[in-house]
Amino acid sequence: MKYLLAAAALGLLFSPAGADEKKDPPPKTAVTYEIPYRLTDTKHVMVRVKLNGKGPYNFIIDTGAPALIMTEAVAKKVGGKEDKGWMTFDKVDLEGGLSIEKPRGVAIDMFQLKGMNSMGLAGVELHGVIGYNVLARYRIEYDFTEPKLKWTPVDFKVPDPKRIVDKGESQGGLEMIGSIIQMLSAFSGIKPNFEVHPRGFLGAELAAEEKELVVKSVLADGPADKAGLKAGDRIQTAKGKSLSKPEDLLETVKKLPEGSRLKLNVKRGEDTKEITVELGKGL
Repeated sequence: MKYLLAAAALGLLFSPAGADEKKDPPPKTAVTYEIPYRLTDTKHVMVRVKLNGKGPYNFIIDTGAPALIMTEAVAKKVGGKEDKGWMTFDKVDLEGGLSIEKPRGVAIDMFQLKGMNSMGLAGVELHGVIGYNVLARYRIEYDFTEPKLKWTPVDFKVPDPKRIVDKGESQGGLEMIGSIIQMLSAFSGIKPNFEVHPRGFLGAELAAEEKELVVKSVLADGPADKAGLKAGDRIQTAKGKSLSKPEDLLETVKKLPEGSRLKLNVKRGEDTKEITVELGKGL
């Protein structure tokens, strides 16, 4: 049952939009955004987003879903505006610095997400899906040996998908599956997933040079800057753990909440010093 549910298709509500429109190459000046992601226990690609500045929320990337879809509770909490069954937001922010202005989406409690959350299949609580009408705006590079996806804007006007099921109508009777699984999970003692907390934020750009972790730059007035970390510093340990590449430190930071104090052993020139960074609020 677990694997059958995890494999269920996520897009049910729309007729497919035409994808045969010509797509121009990205502008030469297009900025590439590096978007952190994680693979859920069900191997879905998940990113963290804020809607209208509120969150973070966990969203699956799925081209099989024709639109941006979120739960009704999330849409209500972030203050989305409804018009003829569509929800609009001032912006959606993806972790990694990408902001999408006024995207359109749908608020509906998908039975797939409801069932997965009630049984804890993904390992985290899922709040929605980023579908085709957002994804088609970007060239996305997947490399599962790297901790981030690369998103580059492309010059492509994405047509809105057409709704088949309007708000208030059923999902062909399948919406009952989510409620049934939720009830069975409660009887079986399975607890749903966990709260989502903002990650700690360091505010420094890092690089690996000759098997050392080097600070390339620090964000002005960010946590690293306030703690005294400087460009050119070589970070040797964090919480006593040796470091040699950016991923080593990022794995430590992402597990710490906002306000945590992170002790770094830093080499500056020939001197070695200890710097304590109070992490800021990330996604």
